[in-house]
Amino acid sequence: MSTKTTNPSPVRSHTRSQELQQRAERFFPGGVNSPVRAFRAVGGAPPFVERAEGAYVVDADGNRYIDYVGSWGPMILGHAFPPVVEAIERTARNSASFGASTASEAELADRIIQCYPAIEKMRFVSSGTEATMSAIRLARAATGRKIIIKFEGCYHGHADGLLVKAGSGVATFGIPGSAGVPEEIAGLTHPLPYNDLAELEAAFDAHPDEIAAVILEPVVGNAGCIAPAAGFLSGVRELTRREGALMIVDEVMTGFRVALGGACELYSIDPDLVTLGKIVGGGLPVGVFGGKQRYMDMLAPLGPVYQAGTLSGNPLAMAAGLATVGYLLEHEGEVYPTLEKTAKAVAEGVAAEGEKAGVALTTNRVGAMWTWFFTDEPVRNYEDAAKSDTAAFGRFHRAMLDRGVWLPPSQFEAAFLGTAHGEAEVQATIDAAREAFRAT
Repeated sequence: MSTKTTNPSPVRSHTRSQELQQRAERFFPGGVNSPVRAFRAVGGAPPFVERAEGAYVVDADGNRYIDYVGSWGPMILGHAFPPVVEAIERTARNSASFGASTASEAELADRIIQCYPAIEKMRFVSSGTEATMSAIRLARAATGRKIIIKFEGCYHGHADGLLVKAGSGVATFGIPGSAGVPEEIAGLTHPLPYNDLAELEAAFDAHPDEIAAVILEPVVGNAGCIAPAAGFLSGVRELTRREGALMIVDEVMTGFRVALGGACELYSIDPDLVTLGKIVGGGLPVGVFGGKQRYMDMLAPLGPVYQAGTLSGNPLAMAAGLATVGYLLEHEGEVYPTLEKTAKAVAEGVAAEGEKAGVALTTNRVGAMWTWFFTDEPVRNYEDAAKSDTAAFGRFHRAMLDRGVWLPPSQFEAAFLGTAHGEAEVQATIDAAREAFRAT
C-alpha cells in the first residue's frame, strides 16, 4: 500500500494522444479495439496510455493519472507488480506458447480450487467471453434444454445469445442487443430484472422443463456496481435446484476481488458452474470455466461437448496468474482488509464532497469495486441505474481527468482499485473531486 505524499502530475497537452487517435481511426472502427475505450459516453478524446506502475498510468503526452480502471479489474496488486513482471519475463525466455500441456496449468488450477470449492474441475480459455459461452454450451448439454435466463444489465461477453439487454458497452451506447444476432438465437435468452426472484419463479412456471441455466453476475459490475439483495442469490440457487436448471455464476469481474474466493465465498454460494477471468491472468488474457465434475467431464475428450483453444492455458498467462493468485493466497489477511479500507475511504470521501456540493449521488460498493451513480434514488437493478444523469457523469469524468484521476469512461462501469492505492492517492482523489464538483 503506497504512503507517499506526491500528488498526480497536472494535466498538460493531449496533442500526442490526439495524433495517435487519428491514426488509429484509419485502422480500427472508432479508433479502438473495444468500444468502451472510445470515451464517446463522456466526451473528449481518449488518452493513449504509454506505461503504468502501481496506482498510476501515464499517457503518451506524459500526463500522469491515478488509475481507477485497473485494466477493468485485473490489476488488484497494481500495475507492473514486480513478481508478476518477473514471472512473465522468466517464462517468455522459454517461448510464449507451445500448443501443448505445461505443468503450470495444473499448478494454477490447484490454487484456484483452493479458493473455490464449487470448482472441482475447470478449463482455461483466453477470455471471459469464451468462458461464459462454453459454460452455457455445457449447461445445455447437461440438461437437454435450450432456454437461458440472464438478468438485465449483466454482461457476460459478446457471444450472440448473451447480448440481450446486456450491460457494459451495450448499455453505454444505448444498444438493446446487437445487430447480426438472429432472432432465433436471441429468443433463447430471456432477460429478467436483477434482484427480482418473483420474476424468475414466473419464468420457470412459464417454461417448465425448458430452462437450461440461469447465468448472473453475483455483483453486477457492468451496469455500474449493483449488490445482490438479501436472499436473492440463495433464492436463485434454490429455484434452479428445484427446477433442474444449472446456476452459472459469472465471476469474471468479482473473482478474487470481493474476497479471495470471490462472491461465492462472500455470499456462501454453491453454483453448478463458475466463470472467472481478469485477476486469474494477472493482467494477461485468460478465462476459466469450471464447476462440478459431473458436468465438466462431459467435455471432449471425455464427453460429447466440444470446446478447444490453441492458446488456452498459455504459459505466459499461467505464469502471471500463478504470481498473482499465489500472492493473494499468501497475503489474504493483509490484502483484503486493506482493499476494503481504501475503497471505503475513496468511495465515501468522494460521495461526501458531492453531497457538500449539492450533487445528487448514490454510491454502491462491494469490496474494492464501486460506482458513483448520478441519481439520488437507490440503484438495485439496471432500470434504476438507467435513470442516472449520464451527462452529469460525463462532465464529472472530464473534470476528474483534467485533475489527474482516471475513472471508467461510462456511468455503467464499476471502478476498481488495488493494493498500490494508498492514503496519498485517496486524498488526492477526494481533493480532485471537490474541485470537479465545483467546476461542474
